[in-house]
Amino acid sequence: MARLHQHQDFRTDKAEEIKLKKKLPEWAEVQGLWLPPHLSLEQCSSEETAKYKSHIVASFPEPIRTFTDLTGGFGVDSYYIGRDIEDATYVEHNEELCNVVKHNYELLGSNHFNIVCADAVEHLKEIPVQDLIFIDPARRNELGLRTYDIKDCTPDVKTLNGELLNNGRKVMIKLSPMFDWHKAVSDLVGVAEVHIIAVKNECKELLLILQQGGTLRKVVCVNGNQQFCFFPDESAETAEVRTLPYEEARYLYEPNAAVMKAGCFKLLASRYGVSKVSSNSHLFLSNDKIEDFPGRGFYINNISSLNKKEAKAKLSTLGSANITVRNFPMTAEELRKRLKLRDGGETYLFATTTCDNKHIIFVCEKINN
Repeated sequence: MARLHQHQDFRTDKAEEIKLKKKLPEWAEVQGLWLPPHLSLEQCSSEETAKYKSHIVASFPEPIRTFTDLTGGFGVDSYYIGRDIEDATYVEHNEELCNVVKHNYELLGSNHFNIVCADAVEHLKEIPVQDLIFIDPARRNELGLRTYDIKDCTPDVKTLNGELLNNGRKVMIKLSPMFDWHKAVSDLVGVAEVHIIAVKNECKELLLILQQGGTLRKVVCVNGNQQFCFFPDESAETAEVRTLPYEEARYLYEPNAAVMKAGCFKLLASRYGVSKVSSNSHLFLSNDKIEDFPGRGFYINNISSLNKKEAKAKLSTLGSANITVRNFPMTAEELRKRLKLRDGGETYLFATTTCDNKHIIFVCEKINN
């Protein structure tokens, strides 16, 4: 493993080096790489999410020949999106970050980038029309507190919406996964695609693809190699949803974090022929093993109520279990203490509320697909 070197103006430590090796394993192999300030490393994309963006760009029907990243930061997204684009520009207002990125790009073999130290809004006014503009607005206010609305980001992409579309044939906006994607689509003009990206079942990014005259045509939920795509004209109201009594179910399915964020539960049930435990539980039941369900699958070994006698008879011999609660009157830790179970092991308990308001616990083992 190559040793990482800090830029002389930046403090770092072993923890930062470990973080970079975990977040950007390809970069961590490069001898002489400079580390950025802590916040830039904390906020930058991971290698996996940056590569996904490059995959989106490669899927565009028209080739991307000119590309500008208006909020370059540590340069991770710029590098992976623009490394195969001949005319690629990285823009960043922090001069020392520009120096770090210039040094690192040279080591990474991407000398073709134009490195520009400038304010994003001012630079946007000066550039010719680009095939692709990328922008990742800061999601913290002047006090360093997180913001949860597009209008509170810096730069304010809602205000810049028209200018971005005038200067970019395609515009990619990266937002916090905490944002409401429905509201983001409503707030902005020209949104054609929404991508909700999760890594290891944790939502990491919300990506919006904009273009002139664009209207939303698809929403893509990604978690590793799992992908669930749906279209606005698929009506959740007319989707046929199967009803299966929970006592008869053999398998339980839990959607991954990206699908949970999308909130397309009725369409999910209709497409995979599964039954919802209840409208608010977001757990699904089936008698069939579904190989490509976008989430985790479990075989149901047993079902218990919260009745002390029944719970003791069915659960006391477990010793340990992984506990998930959904639409349930207790937290996972409270239930763990009540059942006197240690955390972990091969057993998974899903505590939830049925459509007839019964509190039950599914005792499961994970399906190894």
